[in-house]
Amino acid sequence: MKNKHITIGILGGIGPEATGSFYLKLIKEIQKQKLVKSNTDYPRMIINSIPAPELTNGKITTAELRPYIKGLQELENYGVDFIVMACNTIHLYHDLLQRKIGVPILNLRDAVEETIKGNKAGIVSIFGTPATVKNGLYQFESVKYLNPAGKDLKRLSIAIENFNKGKQRGRQISNVNKLVSKYAKRGSGIIILGCTEISLMLKESKVSRIDTLDILALATIKKFQEMKKRLDVIAPLQEPHRDL
Repeated sequence: MKNKHITIGILGGIGPEATGSFYLKLIKEIQKQKLVKSNTDYPRMIINSIPAPELTNGKITTAELRPYIKGLQELENYGVDFIVMACNTIHLYHDLLQRKIGVPILNLRDAVEETIKGNKAGIVSIFGTPATVKNGLYQFESVKYLNPAGKDLKRLSIAIENFNKGKQRGRQISNVNKLVSKYAKRGSGIIILGCTEISLMLKESKVSRIDTLDILALATIKKFQEMKKRLDVIAPLQEPHRDL
């Protein structure tokens, strides 16, 4: 028990590039927080990059959720201690997915709520998939919103899909930045980057934002440290008695 490492399961591939970015964010944040003295201090991580459907439509079907459920169950079978999902929209179904497995799934919505309620930026705009925006994944009381709708939401959806395919990436980044400027002029003080692809598209932008990939990385490290502390307390109690 003493030598057991906490194992983090990462459900990714949605999209793959964002999953890679999230992994690197985790490593850099661990280093930034000075949590490692040697390579053996890093958590064990298993990435299950699944070829699941892009959840860019306003309505998501049961069939589209099946690959996500299977991916989570595979991580559970690998023996992970908890799971993070490197996708925003899928967190609309956090409770449903949690009921499918016995391993804890980190809830990104809760982590974003903690961040946004401490923010004094005034009006907030959520840039994400139609499902994320329309179903209020990051909609919280006492927060004022100016969210994309209609054609603007469709433009975001197209940009997300094309960027993930590697199609005219510069054009997709330009289109999203134009929408950012539009909503800033209309009074939005901060943008929630509510899609992993949008996090990548706006990584060089100077816009005032809340990056959900950053929040997910911080929440993952916090959960890892909590579990590690419990393990450090339990392990000495379970050491076998030795004859003197």
